[in-house]
Amino acid sequence: MSETPDILVIDDDATFNRVLCRALKNRGCDVASAQSAEEARVLIRSARAARAVLDLNIAGTSGLTLIAPLLAANPDCRVVVLTGYASIATAVEAIKLGATHYLAKPTDVEAILAAFEATAPQPDIAPPSEPLSVDRLEWEHIQRVLKEHDGNISSTARALKMHRRTLQRKLMKKPVRS
Repeated sequence: MSETPDILVIDDDATFNRVLCRALKNRGCDVASAQSAEEARVLIRSARAARAVLDLNIAGTSGLTLIAPLLAANPDCRVVVLTGYASIATAVEAIKLGATHYLAKPTDVEAILAAFEATAPQPDIAPPSEPLSVDRLEWEHIQRVLKEHDGNISSTARALKMHRRTLQRKLMKKPVRS
């Protein structure tokens, strides 16, 4: 690995991390990776990479907390946030914090590399042909309220007038597709 890798991959899923790093290396990228927030902070300070692939949930820690250190180490760093639990609230927050792009898993290496290259907004993207389902709207609302309560499940359940265990069960399910 060179002194400054092309891309940092920060994801706690060891298998996904390894596969993504290998795929990026096969495309000629110099890659460094971390599987925890602590490991990522050390790597960010030493690597100062120009691009980063950042998981939204790193072993219970919000990946969004790593955007500021990435940008402090290299203000030109292009950050692509990946998540298996995409929501409008977290997408908006990621972009506000300075992420370049936000992608829902599963995604492929080509989409990630394209996200790094996207430099201008694309106003000609067609809006969805159908509205979100009620289940998806519920998921989005829960994610927004959870964010407002800094991830506190008990506080979020009270705000939603829902039993805490019911909320926990809903959060353990994968998000409903649009």
